[in-house]
Amino acid sequence: MVTTSRASGEDALPVKTDGEQRAVARRSVAAAAFGHAMEWYDFSVYAFFAGYIAHNFFRDGDATSALVSTFVVFGAGFVTRPLGAVIGGSYADRIGRKAALMLSIGAMGIGTLILAVTPSATLIGAGAPILLLIARLFQGFSTGGEIGGAAAFLVESAPADRRALYSSWLQASMGISNLLAALVGFVITSVLPESAVQDWAWRIPFVLGLLIIPVGLYIRRRLPETEAFTERGATAGAEGTAAPPAAATAGARGPLRTLLAEHRGTLGTAVLVSMLWTVCVYAFLIYLPTYYEQSGIGLGFTSRQAFLASLLGNIVVIGGCLTAGRLADRVGTRPLLVGSATAMIIVPMPCLMWLHAQPRLPVLLIVHAVLCATVSGFSGVVSAVLPRAFPVAVRSTGLSVSYNIAAVLFAGTTPVLMTWATSDLTVYAPALWVIIGSVCCLAALPALYRHVQRVEDQQGIPED
Repeated sequence: MVTTSRASGEDALPVKTDGEQRAVARRSVAAAAFGHAMEWYDFSVYAFFAGYIAHNFFRDGDATSALVSTFVVFGAGFVTRPLGAVIGGSYADRIGRKAALMLSIGAMGIGTLILAVTPSATLIGAGAPILLLIARLFQGFSTGGEIGGAAAFLVESAPADRRALYSSWLQASMGISNLLAALVGFVITSVLPESAVQDWAWRIPFVLGLLIIPVGLYIRRRLPETEAFTERGATAGAEGTAAPPAAATAGARGPLRTLLAEHRGTLGTAVLVSMLWTVCVYAFLIYLPTYYEQSGIGLGFTSRQAFLASLLGNIVVIGGCLTAGRLADRVGTRPLLVGSATAMIIVPMPCLMWLHAQPRLPVLLIVHAVLCATVSGFSGVVSAVLPRAFPVAVRSTGLSVSYNIAAVLFAGTTPVLMTWATSDLTVYAPALWVIIGSVCCLAALPALYRHVQRVEDQQGIPED
Protein backbone atom coordinates (compact mmCIF):
# COMPACT_ATOMS: atom_id res chain seq x y z
CA MET A 1 0.00 0.00 0.00
CA VAL A 2 1.57 3.27 -1.11
CA THR A 3 0.85 6.49 0.70
CA THR A 4 2.64 9.80 0.37
CA SER A 5 2.13 13.14 2.05
CA ARG A 6 2.12 16.64 0.61
CA ALA A 7 3.87 18.11 3.60
CA SER A 8 4.72 17.29 7.15
CA GLY A 9 2.93 19.20 9.89
CA GLU A 10 -0.40 19.43 11.57
CA ASP A 11 -2.43 20.10 8.45
CA ALA A 12 -0.80 17.54 6.17
CA LEU A 13 -3.38 15.75 4.05
CA PRO A 14 -2.06 12.43 2.72
CA VAL A 15 -2.25 11.75 -1.00
CA LYS A 16 -3.85 8.34 -1.45
CA THR A 17 -2.42 6.62 -4.51
CA ASP A 18 -3.35 3.06 -3.67
CA GLY A 19 -6.61 1.67 -5.13
CA GLU A 20 -7.52 0.00 -1.86
CA GLN A 21 -7.23 3.28 0.02
CA ARG A 22 -9.47 4.94 -2.54
CA ALA A 23 -12.04 2.20 -1.99
CA VAL A 24 -11.92 2.78 1.77
CA ALA A 25 -12.34 6.51 1.17
CA ARG A 26 -15.38 5.90 -1.03
CA ARG A 27 -16.99 3.67 1.59
CA SER A 28 -16.29 6.24 4.30
CA VAL A 29 -17.82 9.06 2.30
CA ALA A 30 -20.88 6.96 1.41
CA ALA A 31 -21.42 6.09 5.06
CA ALA A 32 -20.96 9.70 6.20
CA ALA A 33 -23.31 10.98 3.52
CA PHE A 34 -25.97 8.40 4.42
CA GLY A 35 -25.87 9.36 8.08
CA HIS A 36 -25.96 13.07 7.17
CA ALA A 37 -28.98 12.49 4.92
CA MET A 38 -30.84 10.58 7.60
CA GLU A 39 -30.20 13.30 10.16
CA TRP A 40 -31.32 16.11 7.87
CA TYR A 41 -34.39 14.09 6.87
CA ASP A 42 -35.89 14.66 10.30
CA PHE A 43 -35.02 18.34 10.08
CA SER A 44 -36.56 18.71 6.61
CA VAL A 45 -39.79 16.93 7.50
CA TYR A 46 -40.59 19.59 10.09
CA ALA A 47 -40.38 22.36 7.48
CA PHE A 48 -42.30 20.43 4.82
CA PHE A 49 -45.13 19.56 7.22
CA ALA A 50 -45.18 22.98 8.89
CA GLY A 51 -48.78 23.63 7.88
CA TYR A 52 -49.97 20.40 9.49
CA ILE A 53 -47.89 21.02 12.62
CA ALA A 54 -49.45 24.48 12.87
CA HIS A 55 -52.92 22.95 12.68
CA ASN A 56 -52.20 20.54 15.54
CA PHE A 57 -50.05 22.60 17.90
CA PHE A 58 -51.39 26.16 17.51
CA ARG A 59 -55.17 26.56 17.47
CA ASP A 60 -56.02 30.25 17.41
CA GLY A 61 -58.36 30.25 14.42
CA ASP A 62 -55.89 32.14 12.20
CA ALA A 63 -54.00 29.86 9.81
CA THR A 64 -51.35 32.48 9.03
CA SER A 65 -50.67 33.22 12.70
CA ALA A 66 -50.45 29.51 13.46
CA LEU A 67 -47.98 29.04 10.62
CA VAL A 68 -45.91 31.98 11.85
CA SER A 69 -45.88 30.43 15.35
CA THR A 70 -44.77 27.10 13.89
CA PHE A 71 -41.89 28.77 12.05
CA VAL A 72 -40.99 30.75 15.19
CA VAL A 73 -40.52 27.43 16.97
CA PHE A 74 -38.58 26.21 13.92
CA GLY A 75 -36.32 29.24 14.28
CA ALA A 76 -36.05 28.75 18.05
CA GLY A 77 -34.27 25.49 17.35
CA PHE A 78 -31.43 27.59 16.01
CA VAL A 79 -30.81 28.94 19.52
CA THR A 80 -29.09 25.68 20.45
CA ARG A 81 -27.15 25.44 17.20
CA PRO A 82 -24.21 27.54 18.50
CA LEU A 83 -24.05 25.27 21.56
CA GLY A 84 -24.09 22.23 19.29
CA ALA A 85 -21.45 23.86 17.09
CA VAL A 86 -19.10 24.55 20.00
CA ILE A 87 -19.59 21.19 21.72
CA GLY A 88 -19.75 19.11 18.54
CA GLY A 89 -16.96 21.00 16.77
CA SER A 90 -14.61 20.89 19.75
CA TYR A 91 -15.46 17.23 20.32
CA ALA A 92 -14.57 16.46 16.70
CA ASP A 93 -11.28 18.37 16.94
CA ARG A 94 -10.33 16.80 20.28
CA ILE A 95 -11.73 13.25 20.15
CA GLY A 96 -12.34 12.61 16.46
CA ARG A 97 -14.64 13.23 13.52
CA LYS A 98 -16.33 9.84 13.93
CA ALA A 99 -17.20 10.38 17.61
CA ALA A 100 -18.79 13.77 16.85
CA LEU A 101 -20.93 12.27 14.08
CA MET A 102 -22.27 9.69 16.54
CA LEU A 103 -23.12 12.43 19.06
CA SER A 104 -25.09 14.51 16.56
CA ILE A 105 -27.24 11.70 15.20
CA GLY A 106 -28.15 10.61 18.73
CA ALA A 107 -29.36 14.11 19.64
CA MET A 108 -31.46 14.26 16.47
CA GLY A 109 -33.11 10.97 17.42
CA ILE A 110 -34.23 12.37 20.80
CA GLY A 111 -35.77 15.45 19.19
CA THR A 112 -37.58 13.43 16.55
CA LEU A 113 -38.98 11.03 19.15
CA ILE A 114 -40.46 13.89 21.20
CA LEU A 115 -42.04 15.43 18.10
CA ALA A 116 -43.48 12.13 16.87
CA VAL A 117 -45.30 11.26 20.12
CA THR A 118 -46.39 14.66 21.47
CA PRO A 119 -50.22 14.93 21.60
CA SER A 120 -51.94 17.84 19.87
CA ALA A 121 -52.99 21.09 21.54
CA THR A 122 -56.62 19.88 21.74
CA LEU A 123 -55.49 17.19 24.19
CA ILE A 124 -52.81 18.82 26.33
CA GLY A 125 -53.21 22.53 25.59
CA ALA A 126 -50.11 24.67 26.05
CA GLY A 127 -48.01 21.58 26.75
CA ALA A 128 -48.05 20.73 23.05
CA PRO A 129 -46.12 23.77 21.77
CA ILE A 130 -43.76 23.54 24.76
CA LEU A 131 -42.84 19.95 23.88
CA LEU A 132 -42.57 20.99 20.24
CA LEU A 133 -40.05 23.64 21.28
CA ILE A 134 -38.03 21.12 23.30
CA ALA A 135 -37.93 18.79 20.30
CA ARG A 136 -36.65 21.60 18.09
CA LEU A 137 -33.96 22.51 20.63
CA PHE A 138 -32.62 18.95 20.47
CA GLN A 139 -32.72 19.01 16.67
CA GLY A 140 -30.98 22.37 16.61
CA PHE A 141 -28.21 21.09 18.89
CA SER A 142 -27.75 18.11 16.60
CA THR A 143 -27.52 20.04 13.35
CA GLY A 144 -25.22 22.60 14.98
CA GLY A 145 -22.58 19.98 15.63
CA GLU A 146 -23.18 17.93 12.48
CA ILE A 147 -22.00 20.27 9.75
CA GLY A 148 -18.43 20.78 10.96
CA GLY A 149 -17.70 17.14 11.72
CA ALA A 150 -19.26 15.90 8.49
CA ALA A 151 -17.52 18.51 6.29
CA ALA A 152 -14.14 17.88 7.91
CA PHE A 153 -14.61 14.14 7.55
CA LEU A 154 -15.45 14.41 3.84
CA VAL A 155 -12.57 16.78 3.01
CA GLU A 156 -10.05 14.71 4.93
CA SER A 157 -11.26 11.38 3.54
CA ALA A 158 -11.05 12.45 -0.11
CA PRO A 159 -8.20 11.84 -2.56
CA ALA A 160 -6.62 15.13 -3.64
CA ASP A 161 -8.05 14.96 -7.16
CA ARG A 162 -11.61 14.27 -5.96
CA ARG A 163 -11.86 16.54 -2.96
CA ALA A 164 -14.65 18.72 -4.37
CA LEU A 165 -16.64 15.72 -5.62
CA TYR A 166 -16.43 13.95 -2.28
CA SER A 167 -17.29 17.14 -0.39
CA SER A 168 -20.26 17.78 -2.66
CA TRP A 169 -21.94 14.80 -1.00
CA LEU A 170 -22.49 17.02 2.06
CA GLN A 171 -25.10 19.11 0.26
CA ALA A 172 -26.17 16.25 -1.99
CA SER A 173 -27.01 14.22 1.12
CA MET A 174 -29.17 17.11 2.32
CA GLY A 175 -30.87 16.94 -1.06
CA ILE A 176 -31.41 13.22 -0.54
CA SER A 177 -33.00 13.93 2.85
CA ASN A 178 -35.25 16.60 1.36
CA LEU A 179 -36.12 14.21 -1.46
CA LEU A 180 -37.08 11.46 0.98
CA ALA A 181 -39.14 13.90 3.06
CA ALA A 182 -40.89 15.26 -0.04
CA LEU A 183 -41.48 11.73 -1.36
CA VAL A 184 -43.06 10.63 1.91
CA GLY A 185 -45.16 13.79 1.95
CA PHE A 186 -46.27 13.32 -1.65
CA VAL A 187 -47.31 9.70 -1.01
CA ILE A 188 -49.16 10.53 2.20
CA THR A 189 -51.06 13.48 0.70
CA SER A 190 -51.86 11.44 -2.42
CA VAL A 191 -53.06 8.26 -0.72
CA LEU A 192 -54.84 9.61 2.35
CA PRO A 193 -57.64 12.17 2.58
CA GLU A 194 -56.69 15.65 3.74
CA SER A 195 -58.59 15.20 7.01
CA ALA A 196 -56.47 12.15 7.91
CA VAL A 197 -53.24 13.96 7.10
CA GLN A 198 -54.33 16.92 9.24
CA ASP A 199 -55.28 14.72 12.20
CA TRP A 200 -52.63 11.99 12.43
CA ALA A 201 -50.88 11.00 9.18
CA TRP A 202 -48.48 13.96 9.33
CA ARG A 203 -46.68 12.03 12.10
CA ILE A 204 -45.81 9.14 9.77
CA PRO A 205 -42.65 10.80 8.34
CA PHE A 206 -41.29 11.37 11.85
CA VAL A 207 -41.93 7.74 12.82
CA LEU A 208 -40.07 6.64 9.68
CA GLY A 209 -37.20 8.90 10.73
CA LEU A 210 -37.04 7.14 14.09
CA LEU A 211 -36.77 3.77 12.34
CA ILE A 212 -33.90 4.98 10.16
CA ILE A 213 -31.78 6.52 12.92
CA PRO A 214 -30.52 3.14 14.32
CA VAL A 215 -29.27 2.31 10.83
CA GLY A 216 -27.38 5.59 10.73
CA LEU A 217 -25.86 4.92 14.15
CA TYR A 218 -24.73 1.45 13.09
CA ILE A 219 -23.11 2.75 9.90
CA ARG A 220 -21.31 5.61 11.64
CA ARG A 221 -19.91 3.29 14.30
CA ARG A 222 -18.11 1.43 11.50
CA LEU A 223 -16.47 4.55 10.04
CA PRO A 224 -12.66 4.79 10.18
CA GLU A 225 -11.16 7.97 11.60
CA THR A 226 -9.59 10.31 9.02
CA GLU A 227 -5.83 10.09 8.48
CA ALA A 228 -5.41 13.87 8.73
CA PHE A 229 -6.82 13.79 12.26
CA THR A 230 -4.99 10.65 13.41
CA GLU A 231 -1.67 11.80 11.93
CA ARG A 232 -1.94 15.11 13.76
CA GLY A 233 -2.43 13.29 17.04
CA ALA A 234 0.39 10.86 16.30
CA THR A 235 2.74 13.67 15.35
CA ALA A 236 1.89 15.68 18.44
CA GLY A 237 2.32 12.69 20.72
CA ALA A 238 5.31 10.98 19.14
CA GLU A 239 8.18 10.46 21.56
CA GLY A 240 10.96 12.92 20.97
CA THR A 241 8.94 14.88 18.40
CA ALA A 242 7.65 18.36 19.05
CA ALA A 243 4.04 18.95 18.23
CA PRO A 244 3.36 21.33 15.36
CA PRO A 245 2.78 24.85 16.73
CA ALA A 246 -0.92 25.10 15.85
CA ALA A 247 -1.64 21.63 17.18
CA ALA A 248 0.23 22.35 20.40
CA THR A 249 -1.59 25.63 20.84
CA ALA A 250 -4.96 24.04 20.17
CA GLY A 251 -4.21 21.30 22.65
CA ALA A 252 -3.30 23.81 25.36
CA ARG A 253 -6.10 26.29 24.76
CA GLY A 254 -8.79 24.09 23.32
CA PRO A 255 -10.12 24.39 19.75
CA LEU A 256 -12.59 27.20 20.48
CA ARG A 257 -10.11 29.45 22.30
CA THR A 258 -7.51 28.82 19.60
CA LEU A 259 -10.05 29.66 16.92
CA LEU A 260 -10.99 32.95 18.56
CA ALA A 261 -7.41 33.88 19.37
CA GLU A 262 -5.73 33.05 16.05
CA HIS A 263 -8.40 32.77 13.33
CA ARG A 264 -10.92 35.57 13.91
CA GLY A 265 -10.47 36.95 10.39
CA THR A 266 -11.10 33.55 8.84
CA LEU A 267 -14.12 33.10 11.08
CA GLY A 268 -15.68 36.40 9.96
CA THR A 269 -15.06 35.64 6.29
CA ALA A 270 -16.56 32.17 6.66
CA VAL A 271 -19.70 33.65 8.26
CA LEU A 272 -20.30 35.91 5.24
CA VAL A 273 -19.81 33.04 2.79
CA SER A 274 -22.01 30.79 4.92
CA MET A 275 -24.70 33.47 4.85
CA LEU A 276 -25.48 32.66 1.22
CA TRP A 277 -25.07 28.92 1.84
CA THR A 278 -27.68 28.95 4.58
CA VAL A 279 -30.04 31.55 3.09
CA CYS A 280 -30.31 29.95 -0.36
CA VAL A 281 -30.96 26.49 1.11
CA TYR A 282 -33.55 27.66 3.62
CA ALA A 283 -35.30 30.11 1.28
CA PHE A 284 -35.51 27.89 -1.81
CA LEU A 285 -35.25 24.28 -0.63
CA ILE A 286 -36.94 24.53 2.78
CA TYR A 287 -39.38 27.45 2.63
CA LEU A 288 -40.60 27.57 -0.98
CA PRO A 289 -42.71 24.36 -0.82
CA THR A 290 -44.74 26.07 1.92
CA TYR A 291 -44.73 29.34 -0.04
CA TYR A 292 -46.37 27.71 -3.06
CA GLU A 293 -49.47 26.76 -1.07
CA GLN A 294 -49.42 29.58 1.49
CA SER A 295 -52.67 31.52 1.80
CA GLY A 296 -52.30 35.16 0.80
CA ILE A 297 -49.57 34.50 -1.77
CA GLY A 298 -52.07 34.05 -4.57
CA LEU A 299 -50.53 31.00 -6.25
CA GLY A 300 -53.11 28.49 -5.03
CA PHE A 301 -51.11 25.29 -5.39
CA THR A 302 -52.13 22.22 -3.40
CA SER A 303 -49.95 20.37 -0.90
CA ARG A 304 -49.47 17.53 -3.37
CA GLN A 305 -48.31 19.93 -6.11
CA ALA A 306 -45.90 21.61 -3.70
CA PHE A 307 -44.46 18.24 -2.67
CA LEU A 308 -44.14 17.26 -6.34
CA ALA A 309 -42.16 20.44 -7.05
CA SER A 310 -39.95 19.69 -4.05
CA LEU A 311 -39.38 16.14 -5.31
CA LEU A 312 -38.19 17.41 -8.69
CA GLY A 313 -36.15 20.20 -7.14
CA ASN A 314 -34.25 17.91 -4.82
CA ILE A 315 -33.45 15.52 -7.67
CA VAL A 316 -31.93 18.55 -9.37
CA VAL A 317 -30.03 19.42 -6.17
CA ILE A 318 -28.52 15.95 -5.84
CA GLY A 319 -27.44 15.75 -9.47
CA GLY A 320 -26.38 19.40 -9.56
CA CYS A 321 -24.22 19.16 -6.44
CA LEU A 322 -22.35 16.10 -7.68
CA THR A 323 -21.92 17.60 -11.15
CA ALA A 324 -20.64 20.85 -9.66
CA GLY A 325 -18.21 18.96 -7.43
CA ARG A 326 -16.86 16.92 -10.32
CA LEU A 327 -16.48 20.05 -12.45
CA ALA A 328 -14.75 21.92 -9.62
CA ASP A 329 -12.11 19.19 -9.40
CA ARG A 330 -11.31 19.89 -13.06
CA VAL A 331 -11.54 23.69 -13.35
CA GLY A 332 -11.23 24.81 -9.73
CA THR A 333 -13.75 25.82 -7.11
CA ARG A 334 -13.49 29.58 -7.59
CA PRO A 335 -15.26 29.82 -11.00
CA LEU A 336 -18.12 27.66 -9.72
CA LEU A 337 -18.66 29.70 -6.55
CA VAL A 338 -18.46 33.07 -8.30
CA GLY A 339 -20.69 31.95 -11.17
CA SER A 340 -23.38 30.36 -9.01
CA ALA A 341 -23.46 33.27 -6.53
CA THR A 342 -23.87 35.65 -9.46
CA ALA A 343 -26.64 33.47 -10.89
CA MET A 344 -28.52 33.75 -7.61
CA ILE A 345 -28.54 37.52 -8.05
CA ILE A 346 -29.87 37.37 -11.61
CA VAL A 347 -32.19 34.35 -11.80
CA PRO A 348 -34.62 34.25 -8.79
CA MET A 349 -36.63 37.41 -9.41
CA PRO A 350 -37.58 36.63 -13.05
CA CYS A 351 -38.47 33.07 -12.02
CA LEU A 352 -40.89 34.14 -9.29
CA MET A 353 -42.36 36.87 -11.51
CA TRP A 354 -43.05 34.26 -14.20
CA LEU A 355 -44.65 31.92 -11.66
CA HIS A 356 -46.98 34.62 -10.36
CA ALA A 357 -47.89 35.63 -13.91
CA GLN A 358 -48.66 32.03 -14.91
CA PRO A 359 -49.36 29.97 -11.75
CA ARG A 360 -49.65 26.59 -13.47
CA LEU A 361 -48.07 23.27 -12.48
CA PRO A 362 -45.63 23.02 -15.44
CA VAL A 363 -44.35 26.54 -14.70
CA LEU A 364 -44.05 25.68 -11.00
CA LEU A 365 -41.93 22.62 -11.77
CA ILE A 366 -39.63 24.54 -14.15
CA VAL A 367 -39.20 27.49 -11.78
CA HIS A 368 -38.45 25.34 -8.76
CA ALA A 369 -36.00 23.18 -10.72
CA VAL A 370 -34.13 26.26 -11.98
CA LEU A 371 -33.92 27.79 -8.50
CA CYS A 372 -32.66 24.49 -7.06
CA ALA A 373 -30.05 24.28 -9.82
CA THR A 374 -28.62 27.66 -8.80
CA VAL A 375 -28.49 26.47 -5.19
CA SER A 376 -26.68 23.25 -6.11
CA GLY A 377 -24.00 25.04 -8.13
CA PHE A 378 -22.97 26.95 -5.01
CA SER A 379 -23.72 24.60 -2.11
CA GLY A 380 -22.22 21.60 -3.90
CA VAL A 381 -18.83 23.32 -4.03
CA VAL A 382 -18.63 25.59 -0.97
CA SER A 383 -18.27 22.60 1.38
CA ALA A 384 -14.97 21.76 -0.34
CA VAL A 385 -13.56 25.24 0.30
CA LEU A 386 -14.72 26.47 3.71
CA PRO A 387 -13.20 23.61 5.77
CA ARG A 388 -9.81 24.16 4.12
CA ALA A 389 -9.68 27.76 5.36
CA PHE A 390 -9.09 26.35 8.88
CA PRO A 391 -6.16 24.17 10.00
CA VAL A 392 -6.93 20.58 11.02
CA ALA A 393 -6.59 21.41 14.73
CA VAL A 394 -9.59 23.78 14.60
CA ARG A 395 -11.21 22.74 11.32
CA SER A 396 -14.43 21.22 12.63
CA THR A 397 -14.87 23.93 15.28
CA GLY A 398 -14.17 26.72 12.80
CA LEU A 399 -16.66 25.50 10.23
CA SER A 400 -19.31 24.58 12.82
CA VAL A 401 -19.14 27.97 14.53
CA SER A 402 -19.02 30.09 11.37
CA TYR A 403 -21.79 28.15 9.62
CA ASN A 404 -24.05 28.21 12.65
CA ILE A 405 -23.54 31.90 13.34
CA ALA A 406 -24.83 32.47 9.82
CA ALA A 407 -27.60 29.93 10.39
CA VAL A 408 -28.78 31.59 13.60
CA LEU A 409 -28.68 35.13 12.21
CA PHE A 410 -30.06 34.42 8.73
CA ALA A 411 -31.31 30.88 8.06
CA GLY A 412 -33.22 30.40 11.31
CA THR A 413 -35.19 33.58 10.68
CA THR A 414 -35.82 32.81 7.00
CA PRO A 415 -39.12 30.85 7.19
CA VAL A 416 -40.81 33.19 9.68
CA LEU A 417 -39.35 36.30 8.01
CA MET A 418 -40.51 35.13 4.59
CA THR A 419 -43.97 34.17 5.90
CA TRP A 420 -44.38 37.69 7.28
CA ALA A 421 -42.70 39.53 4.39
CA THR A 422 -44.64 37.76 1.65
CA SER A 423 -47.91 38.61 3.39
CA ASP A 424 -47.18 42.23 4.37
CA LEU A 425 -44.41 43.47 2.05
CA THR A 426 -43.89 41.66 -1.25
CA VAL A 427 -44.45 38.20 -2.64
CA TYR A 428 -40.94 38.37 -4.09
CA ALA A 429 -39.28 38.45 -0.65
CA PRO A 430 -37.53 35.03 -1.07
CA ALA A 431 -35.73 36.27 -4.19
CA LEU A 432 -34.67 39.53 -2.50
CA TRP A 433 -33.41 37.66 0.57
CA VAL A 434 -31.19 35.39 -1.52
CA ILE A 435 -29.89 38.36 -3.54
CA ILE A 436 -28.71 40.03 -0.31
CA GLY A 437 -26.90 36.84 0.70
CA SER A 438 -25.28 36.55 -2.73
CA VAL A 439 -23.88 40.09 -2.61
CA CYS A 440 -22.37 39.51 0.85
CA CYS A 441 -20.84 36.22 -0.28
CA LEU A 442 -19.27 37.65 -3.44
CA ALA A 443 -17.69 40.42 -1.36
CA ALA A 444 -16.13 37.82 0.99
CA LEU A 445 -14.89 35.23 -1.53
CA PRO A 446 -11.50 36.88 -2.28
CA ALA A 447 -10.64 36.91 1.42
CA LEU A 448 -11.78 33.29 1.79
CA TYR A 449 -9.36 32.13 -0.88
CA ARG A 450 -6.54 34.06 0.75
CA HIS A 451 -7.19 32.17 3.99
CA VAL A 452 -7.32 28.84 2.13
CA GLN A 453 -4.08 29.58 0.31
CA ARG A 454 -2.29 30.56 3.51
CA VAL A 455 -3.25 27.26 5.14
CA GLU A 456 -2.41 25.17 2.08
CA ASP A 457 0.88 26.95 1.38
CA GLN A 458 2.11 25.25 4.54
CA GLN A 459 1.23 21.92 2.94
CA GLY A 460 2.53 22.56 -0.56
CA ILE A 461 -0.92 22.20 -2.12
CA PRO A 462 -1.57 24.18 -5.32
CA GLU A 463 -4.36 26.76 -5.25
CA ASP A 464 -7.70 25.94 -6.95
